[in-house]
Amino acid sequence: MAGKAEIDVELKKAFIAQQQRVIETRQKLRLSDMQIDGMKMDIRRSELTDREMAALPDDTVVYESVGHAFFLESVAKVRQNIDGKVKASQEKIKKLEANKNYLERTLKDGENNLREMVQQRKEMSSH
Repeated sequence: MAGKAEIDVELKKAFIAQQQRVIETRQKLRLSDMQIDGMKMDIRRSELTDREMAALPDDTVVYESVGHAFFLESVAKVRQNIDGKVKASQEKIKKLEANKNYLERTLKDGENNLREMVQQRKEMSSH
């Protein structure tokens, strides 16, 4: 009987550890979704700004925000910077989505492991 109690305690510890990993993976997935949504919103904002600036002559001087400061730049230079920001954001989104796919597989594996542990516990208690 002592052996069965030992196995039960070990199974319980493994179940709790696996459950914690599943919870952490879900949190990482939510964070990835929030980051992707934020980047997509930044891309939309940048594209809208670029569209508005396209109506201005290229030699027009405008203010570009850099952190908390504003610098005078030509429209062409600002549009070029916007294009670079959009491309960088799109690359980050690709990386985040690849990581999200990995996290989804990890979550599925973790949930399957939890199911197996519950099944194993049921089998042990029926014997």
